Amino acid sequence: MKILLVAEYRDGKLLGSVNELIAFAAKMGADSAMFVVGSEAALPAYAGKLYLAEASACGEFNPDVHKQLLLDVVAKEQPEMIAFCHSSYGWDLAPRLAFALKAAQVSEVVEVEDGALVVPACNAKLRRAVAPKTKQIVVTLQAGAFGLAEAPSGSPTVEKIGGGGGGRLEFGGYEAAEAGGVDLTKAEIIVSAGRGIGKPENVALIAALAKALKGEYGASRPVVDSGWVEHKRQVGTTGQTVTPKLYLACGISGAIQHLAGMKKSEFIIAINTDKDAPIGDVADVLVVADLKQFVPLLTEKIMAL
Repeated sequence: MKILLVAEYRDGKLLGSVNELIAFAAKMGADSAMFVVGSEAALPAYAGKLYLAEASACGEFNPDVHKQLLLDVVAKEQPEMIAFCHSSYGWDLAPRLAFALKAAQVSEVVEVEDGALVVPACNAKLRRAVAPKTKQIVVTLQAGAFGLAEAPSGSPTVEKIGGGGGGRLEFGGYEAAEAGGVDLTKAEIIVSAGRGIGKPENVALIAALAKALKGEYGASRPVVDSGWVEHKRQVGTTGQTVTPKLYLACGISGAIQHLAGMKKSEFIIAINTDKDAPIGDVADVLVVADLKQFVPLLTEKIMAL
């Protein structure tokens, strides 16, 4: 199998998500080539063929132009699969490309099992494996779902491409989202509450520990969906992506959507009654305990220092 990996370039920089695309191709055991509208000054560590269109000429975001460039590369490489990141760029361009190719599209792939693509279902509470029957498949990959054991290495063999016309849209630039009260992305210490806290009154335990550590408290999506914590404190793909020096996950099982939002924290401590919870795979320390007993004791010890 051959996969065409579509990397992203934003504000003059190649995004780190390119490594997740490379990891996905490795997981699939596939040969790969790469496409990016970017700059020769910012190339990925990738030992393969890279089709490069200059962003200065084609625009960082221009779906008509980028789609045509991709169609030209697909015609040349004939990949069985084209992989995007599940991002605003991927959301916009993947369905355009799939429609043009008359190819099936599979969105938000989180795993590969026996060659089948695994995607979330029922609000990410279940997973299902899918196997499209079209000759070519367009996929988007959930952020954080695929990672490399070691940083990639190598230099790409660059083939410059261009053309595609002017397109129907004019890109006006990027606009940062308005900060809403709590900006967890700037917190050095975050203590997060998961479904395991049991009831809304126990959010106070998490908030107290965060205060003792001079940090902020956050929450997983189930806690926010239940209305126990406001959305501005949600960590994960539908909340904030954080990289604190210390992240304490309290009663959080470790759904991929939550892991994607915090797995790059410098040091992770997980408190869970289940020693086999997925959160343990990314935690530096896993405390197997009832958080309703452990957290108050930990808070008391910290306050006594």
